[in-house]
Amino acid sequence: MEHFDFAGLWAARAILYEGAWITLKVTLVAIACGIAFGTLLAVCAVVRVRTLNVFTRAYVTLFRSIPLVMLLLWFFLIVPQLLKAIFDLSPSVDIRLVSAMVAFSMLEAAFFAEIIRAGILGLPVGQFHAAQSLGMTTLQAFRHIILPQAFRAMLPVILTQCIVIFQDTSLVYVIALGDFFGNAVRIGERDGTVVQMLLFAGLIYWAICATLSGLVKLVQGRTVTA
Repeated sequence: MEHFDFAGLWAARAILYEGAWITLKVTLVAIACGIAFGTLLAVCAVVRVRTLNVFTRAYVTLFRSIPLVMLLLWFFLIVPQLLKAIFDLSPSVDIRLVSAMVAFSMLEAAFFAEIIRAGILGLPVGQFHAAQSLGMTTLQAFRHIILPQAFRAMLPVILTQCIVIFQDTSLVYVIALGDFFGNAVRIGERDGTVVQMLLFAGLIYWAICATLSGLVKLVQGRTVTA
């Protein structure tokens, strides 16, 4: 590699932007749905209802035991066919993006559930008793007292998991989804600059993750001093 082909990189900027947008969408949906469903699972894990406890434990164990690549392939084979059957979609409709979002969301819900559950169990038991003494129901106690404190305590860990999600989105290449990393590789294969494009993609991932890691450290410092 004698020089970096900046001209080729600039010419391919539209394809890279399109891939970056797909990466961003998968990341944001996985974070939003993962936290929402993970919060519900965490509450189910700590309430004194055996059925909910067993379901949550089984769900978390199942999804944390399956490799992400395998999960993406499973959902790629199952979700499109299911959605096409339910909504009577044309066979030509490409819904790989939806299958990737569903796979990431369900997987990350398991990880966020464990993070939030740890935050809830880390709170003094007196917090819940105080809520009950004020006449709050269990749901009101979780909504107004328990969960806000748990999220504040676990915010650095939650943000770190968000960085991991962003990094893991590069694995959608296994279902031929045109994310940033996948498009960079395809451009390199097309132009004979695979090494250059891998270095460029790695640099972009490093810059974003380093910036987000700095944000996590800042939030962690403020959490400790608060």
